Amino acid sequence: MSTHAKYTLPAGDGWDVPMNGTAHFSWEYDDGRERLLALYAKGKAKQWDSATRIDWSLDVDLANPLGLAPETSPLFGSPTYDRLDQQGRDELARHMVAWQWSQFLHGEQGAAICASRLVESVPDLDAKFYAATQVMDEARHAETYARFLQEKLGLVYPINTHLQALLNDTLTDSRWDMPYLGMQVLIEGVALAAFGVFREASTSPLPKQILAYVMQDEARHVAFGRLALKDAYRDLTTKEREEREDFVVEGCYLLRDRFQGREVWQTLGFDEQECVEHVEQSPMMRAYRSLLFTRIVPIVKDIGLWGERIQKAYADMGVLDYAGVDIDAIMRHDEDVADRIDEEKALRARADQVHETIAVGAAD
Repeated sequence: MSTHAKYTLPAGDGWDVPMNGTAHFSWEYDDGRERLLALYAKGKAKQWDSATRIDWSLDVDLANPLGLAPETSPLFGSPTYDRLDQQGRDELARHMVAWQWSQFLHGEQGAAICASRLVESVPDLDAKFYAATQVMDEARHAETYARFLQEKLGLVYPINTHLQALLNDTLTDSRWDMPYLGMQVLIEGVALAAFGVFREASTSPLPKQILAYVMQDEARHVAFGRLALKDAYRDLTTKEREEREDFVVEGCYLLRDRFQGREVWQTLGFDEQECVEHVEQSPMMRAYRSLLFTRIVPIVKDIGLWGERIQKAYADMGVLDYAGVDIDAIMRHDEDVADRIDEEKALRARADQVHETIAVGAAD
């Protein structure tokens, strides 16, 4: 069945983005940054197949796809939520996950396109090598989220206007570093934080697997953008630095505002303004939106974009303190969680084999 049959709202036939820029060829094939080439080697070694690494036989409860507590609903405690019966609350939970994961899906397609632009435009061959592995990673992530939405939830939402605006700004800029900044730092950074919140809170094995495995890849992608931009931004002029800081500020506000859930409230026939006002005032949602910047803020500071306007914007959002977060420790944790899930699956598989052997022996 076509994906369009599962969209909750009209999604159109597609989106054409006119892109500017220059394809750059490098004739230096031997010289490269050791850390970036090591990241490239890791990217090659860590490729995986979503059809076999993920256990798609696991069921998903449509009434609570992520296995979350009711209090995690963005509308919990609102007049709208209180008016719903249990069936309505279950339907809300399904639509919220479909909306959130649809944005993950569209973002991953955008990431694949941005990574392919990096292969084309970055000046150094070591960066081209790594970006090529990321294109495959992002294609796999889009494949994985699409399968979850279509096979397990049966619902898909169109791309959110704020995410689309940031992707448009990222893709239409002719400067080679903007796909790095827009995708690797901002979009991937906030996506990783969102994935992490759901990975830690979810009690449903299938989405937990998906999030852990995708995050293992994304941790490398953010490290790639951080490393490349930190090198490139050392030599920016004052004007060039201010232009990029303006882009970061605008992008962060777009990312923050995309979590209002308007498309869900429209689809379910709720009072949109009442829902948005609750989301804006909800302490839980404010905390959630704040957590989404735990990975962006320290990286923005680390790559050298830390002017007065950026600090003022982060203070306004209530996320300035995240500048002191140990981003390396967070990334190591993302890698470890995926490895632990693989180890647990291997142990269960061996235990099943032992039980089967014992059963066969008993039957004989």
